[in-house]
Amino acid sequence: MSDAIGHESRNAAALGAADWLGLAAAPTFAIMALLTAGFGGGAMDRLCSAGHFPLSGMVTMYGLMSVFHSPPWLKLIAARRGDAGRS
Repeated sequence: MSDAIGHESRNAAALGAADWLGLAAAPTFAIMALLTAGFGGGAMDRLCSAGHFPLSGMVTMYGLMSVFHSPPWLKLIAARRGDAGRS
């Protein structure tokens, strides 16, 4: 019985860590986009924009990654609004 409880607590800890990691992705990519834009991108930006695609460049890539990793934040905000509406 105690082994099952220990296994459940390890799973809960792993899920908690995964939740925090999911929340860390969007702001990390947003900061990387801002830093890359502030420093001009450099050689890597020229390398990524070699195809002349309208959404090319490191700043755009980091910005899109930030947007695509934002659902955990949206779920957290929605859950908090739902809790606030109930009280």
